[in-house]
Amino acid sequence: MLIAGFPAGPWGTNCYVAATSAGAECVVIDPGKDAAPGVAELVREHRLKPVAVLLTHGHVDHMWSVTPVAGTYDATAWIHPGDRHLLTDPMAGLSAESAAMLLGGRYEFTEPDDVRELGDGQTVELAGLRFVVDHTPGHTEGSVTFRTPYEASSDVSEVMFSGDLLFAGSIGRTDLPGGDHPTMLRSLTTKVLPLADDVVVLPGHGDQTSIGRERATNPFLQQLLDPTGDTAARATRGL
Repeated sequence: MLIAGFPAGPWGTNCYVAATSAGAECVVIDPGKDAAPGVAELVREHRLKPVAVLLTHGHVDHMWSVTPVAGTYDATAWIHPGDRHLLTDPMAGLSAESAAMLLGGRYEFTEPDDVRELGDGQTVELAGLRFVVDHTPGHTEGSVTFRTPYEASSDVSEVMFSGDLLFAGSIGRTDLPGGDHPTMLRSLTTKVLPLADDVVVLPGHGDQTSIGRERATNPFLQQLLDPTGDTAARATRGL
């Protein structure tokens, strides 16, 4: 299996490309601002053909380039219906700080030609890969994660593209439009904590981690395991 990624744009959002091998079809995950050149470089380097763009959620730092990338490669875009409106109105999901970064520019956003909606527990087979979709609201109403088997290594059962749900040492912020902290904690409890320790987590920002590492060290997950803990002073992340 081939997975390559790079941080893109002013928010340093991780964009990933996944394929069964070099020279095969591939899936692009979360092409944010300024991600299109990086996607094109990986496509050339590994001789890939993008057939789908998967969005973990609709925040502009994760979907800025979805229409250019999908259009360039005639690829299908996939997003949860809870966030579909953000494809054409991303300002609806921005923080004041993020909106200020865009002031003075003239930006128009449109949906890709082919958009399909994701559902909780759905399995989508794309580019020879199988992705299990988990609806994980809290950061946004339509946030999802994508899990795919990693058969190349007996030490890793799955890879999870977590978007802004789970980071190394932290979780996504919930103070933006559509965010809700109790809902985020419920998503972490029902969708993250049951996973095996050997699941590799590829987050929307920052370094990769694993479920086992986060279960043992992430203060937010530790409080869910031990509700007497105090995480009030811990920072969250995201756009």
